Amino acid sequence: MGVIRRVGAHLSISGGFKQAVESIVDKGGNCLQIFSGSPRGWQMKLPSKEEAKSFRDLCEEKDVKPIFIHAKYLINLASDKTRLVEISKQSLIHDLQAGEMIGAKGVIVHLGSHQGRGWQASKQQLVRAIKDILRSTPKGIELIIENSAGQKGKIASQLEEIRFLFQAVGSKRLGWCLDSCHAWAAGYSLGKVRQSLIQNDIVKEAERLKLLDRLGCVHVNDSRDEFGSGRDRHENLGKGKLGLEGLRAYVNHSKLKHLPMIIETPGFGGLGPDKKNLDILKLLVGD
Repeated sequence: MGVIRRVGAHLSISGGFKQAVESIVDKGGNCLQIFSGSPRGWQMKLPSKEEAKSFRDLCEEKDVKPIFIHAKYLINLASDKTRLVEISKQSLIHDLQAGEMIGAKGVIVHLGSHQGRGWQASKQQLVRAIKDILRSTPKGIELIIENSAGQKGKIASQLEEIRFLFQAVGSKRLGWCLDSCHAWAAGYSLGKVRQSLIQNDIVKEAERLKLLDRLGCVHVNDSRDEFGSGRDRHENLGKGKLGLEGLRAYVNHSKLKHLPMIIETPGFGGLGPDKKNLDILKLLVGD
């Protein structure tokens, strides 16, 4: 019997944590990504112990795993505004605490933008902030850096930046998440899809930088924009510039296929990740 592939989606908790579990099961998924609260405000409220236990129990009953929390979009650990950096740190500390309560594997985060100051000017600030966050949170949960699309000075568009942070922070609790749309936009592809881009093969580059053993999740999203555009605009699976061929290469790559696959698509009805996108992903991983 083969290994069970883990496929899921980012879903809302507007109806409660348990409702998100029921929803992913209804859509045919078996892993899940959520926000711990509103992604567009700084409000922070931990779940109650009863709510957290009920969520963990339901995930166990329904075999939904792993669970990821996605951090707020507002976070910027590379900002030159001290107040924004501090509230970003507190938000990530909150998410890691909430994640530990609900049994999440980790918190996935966009680290923010250096806003034109440059990577060299911001990298030590990032290291200090990440160390502070890890010192202040439970040891059983990971902080997972998501690769970015390259727009407006966003951190982690280049894998070398992720490697630097791993080495400088020196914690096994740091991992990373590969987003197919972001990689495409930042100028990374898979060589078997675009032979002319073989030098930009993201798996080969991750292997060269010794990052593959720290990769914990793949976000499977098509892209509305051309290769190397630097634009972060997700598209429904098969309807974008990556296309089904490119997505199939990601989800079935021998070095990636063991990882949980999460969709963050706009939805064919425009309401976010839906069953139709998840059905397409399940067909792709079955190839």
